[in-house]
Amino acid sequence: MEERKVLLSVKDLDVKFRVRGRILTAIRGISLDIYENESIAIVGESGSGKSVFTKTFAGMLDSNGFIDNGSVIFNDPELSDTTVKMNGAAWRSVNKTAARLDRAAKREAGSGFYRQMLELESERKQKATLSDEEDERINKEISDLIYQRTEAYNLKQTFDPKYEKDKIKDTAAEIDRLDKAVKAAEANRDALIKQHKRALDSDTAYNHEFKEKMTGLKSEYDKACSAEITPEQKERDLALAKEFYLSTGRFNPVKRSRSIMTLTKNAEKAMQLGVDLSDENNRESLYPKGILRCRVDKETEDRLHGTCIIDMARISDAGDWAQIRGKRIATVFQDPMTSLNPIITIGKQITSIILKHQDCSEVEARARALELMQKVGIPNAENRFDDYPFQYSGGMRQRIVIAIALSCQPKILICDEPTTALDVTIQAQILKLLKDLQKEYNYTIVFITHDLGVVANVAERVAVLYAGQIVELGTVEEVFYDPRHPYTWALLSSLPQLAERDTQLYFIAGTPPSLYNKITGDAFAPRNPYCMKIDTMVEPPMFKVTDTHYAKTWLLDPRSPQVEKPEIIHDTHEKLIRAFNI
Repeated sequence: MEERKVLLSVKDLDVKFRVRGRILTAIRGISLDIYENESIAIVGESGSGKSVFTKTFAGMLDSNGFIDNGSVIFNDPELSDTTVKMNGAAWRSVNKTAARLDRAAKREAGSGFYRQMLELESERKQKATLSDEEDERINKEISDLIYQRTEAYNLKQTFDPKYEKDKIKDTAAEIDRLDKAVKAAEANRDALIKQHKRALDSDTAYNHEFKEKMTGLKSEYDKACSAEITPEQKERDLALAKEFYLSTGRFNPVKRSRSIMTLTKNAEKAMQLGVDLSDENNRESLYPKGILRCRVDKETEDRLHGTCIIDMARISDAGDWAQIRGKRIATVFQDPMTSLNPIITIGKQITSIILKHQDCSEVEARARALELMQKVGIPNAENRFDDYPFQYSGGMRQRIVIAIALSCQPKILICDEPTTALDVTIQAQILKLLKDLQKEYNYTIVFITHDLGVVANVAERVAVLYAGQIVELGTVEEVFYDPRHPYTWALLSSLPQLAERDTQLYFIAGTPPSLYNKITGDAFAPRNPYCMKIDTMVEPPMFKVTDTHYAKTWLLDPRSPQVEKPEIIHDTHEKLIRAFNI
């Protein structure tokens, strides 16, 4: 595994959704490296976050979803390679930006005094408003009331006006009561803020002390900022100006100018706060969503050349996604009929993708489409080229979806339960097809499934998800034969193939936790038969079992009691080989 190049690097990813006035956290701090040419399976119950996690790779989150934190770095040298032409106007823009950064660099010497001024101002503002505890309490109260009001309104819509007039009347009264309660809570918040402000205005001793301290700090700040900047600062500012110009090179002139201004202002603020902009992580923080950072590698009189850091968590432009979605990362969905347009011929659907992403003629696109149809096992492809999706069987439609996904030879193929809607015999054919084509096209498979039989036949590595977190990660052999997390034990115990004759099938008791609420401790604790007190209080870290095997459970802590995995998953090697034909 160490020899493989990291293709996709996910770090501390949080994905949230706005649902009925509340925030649902679907992905909670996932970190995962995906390698070139590997097959990795993402497994877990429905609602564990499998599909949401992979949708962030291709910008396919629903409109109410957003990435709240973290990065998703796509390491594609061809796509990362960035060049901009430099003429007189371009160099004038760079020098103008560098000059402005030089002026801002003078403030770095006074950053310590400036931070003290901000702290003093923040302390005064805190006295004039609600405390953190008061603010959290009142906001939670208002949020809960708004949620109750939304639920009551939705319930009202379900009643029949002809037969349930009393229920409609009672619910309307409840909605009115909740509206008044929200207004009362907001009025209470405003009254408390005014009370704090009056108390601050009447505290003459504090106000006098504040004024004296602020005057002294401003004097020291102005004195420190009067010094000249060093040659090193000038060199850094010029390098930043070139980087800003390269990073905005794909924009039109108006958007480029605005984006450079945004980056310059961010750099000015960072300098004023004393942020070390020679540090790579600090430079990354200057770039807002929608602007990808490009490092300058080489420069000449007429060209800047560098490498773009493709952080897909920052991409918001549809044009940027068009360079990735389909062309670099493709998806095969569960139901092929929802992926295909029923009123467009099969051949047209394949060639349209080829024409969009590749520089070729219609004749060439048709030839490539026929070749793909043959590769995915469509018999008599020439005659079936102009057929419509309804003329194909379910298995053949899924083969066409795979052909469309592979038409641009993507680096990553996301398979979102692609065999669930198919007959068992067809499932095996599709899985074999995906594995065979991987050897030819050298793509990475990210396989989303809840079927551990599929995992055993397709994947090299497995990531087990629960409540939006990876709770176990390892090779197939490690996860199947040496699982360490109680949730993985439960999933394996649920396999019907492992059940003995005349015994009851195992099931996981309880339900996953609500992702609307903040989860304390281990999310699996309420359903974990091996739960310890610490599981309900502190979230476990990711413990290392081997170089390739990790599990997020307190059972791996040396201080925990020794717990044996369930009897049903002891010595499963022969059973699994027979059951899944591995």
